[in-house]
Amino acid sequence: MALPALLAARRACGAPMATPTPPPLKLLALGDSLTAGYGLAHAEGFVAQLQAALRAHGATAVVLDGGVSGDTSAGGRARLGWALADAPAAAIVELGANDGLRGIDPAATEANLAAILDALAARHIPALLCGMYAPPNLGADYAAAFRAVFDRLARRPGLLYDPFFLAGVAGDPALNQADGIHPTARGVAIIVARLLPLVERLISEASSP
Repeated sequence: MALPALLAARRACGAPMATPTPPPLKLLALGDSLTAGYGLAHAEGFVAQLQAALRAHGATAVVLDGGVSGDTSAGGRARLGWALADAPAAAIVELGANDGLRGIDPAATEANLAAILDALAARHIPALLCGMYAPPNLGADYAAAFRAVFDRLARRPGLLYDPFFLAGVAGDPALNQADGIHPTARGVAIIVARLLPLVERLISEASSP
C-alpha cells in the first residue's frame, strides 16, 4: 500500500499518528584553547561539560566543538564559514584571549569580533559573546583599550553577553593548570555552571519562532 493510502487508512481507523521528533538544536561553541579544553581529557573540557549540563537540565541541544587552541579573533573569523557549515541555530563566541596575550591591536580584535557577530546576525543566529581581559604585563593603557572592545560590542541589540569567561577561576591556582592560564576540570565546571543560565536563554531565543 502506498504511503498516502496507508496514512489515510490509519486516520479512518482512528489510529494515533506519531508526532515527529524535532532534531536537536545545534549550538556552536566558537573559541580558542579555553573552548577546546587544552590540557584536559575530552570529557573534562568546556564543550563536553556544557553538553552534560544541558542534558541534566533537560535541553536537547547538541554542542558543536568549534574550539581551536592558539586561535586569535582573526583565526576564528577566517574559519567561521567552515564552522557554520554544520548549520548551528545559536553560537557562543569565546575569542580574544590570544589577542591579548600577543598584544594584538585592540582595533583589529574588535574588527574581527564584529565581523563574526555580523555574520551570525545576517544568518539570524543568536549569539552569546564571552568577554576577556588582557594580561596586566602589557600595561594599563593596553588593558583599558582591550577591555573597551568587549564593552562596545556588548551594546549590540539582541546580543547576550558574559563579561569575563574566566570569572571565578582566573588567578586561582587550585582551579588552573600549571601554566596558570588554562582551567582544570574543576575550573571548567565553575565556568559552565555560571554560564548555564545564559546558554539556556540563548537556546530559548534560538528555539523561538
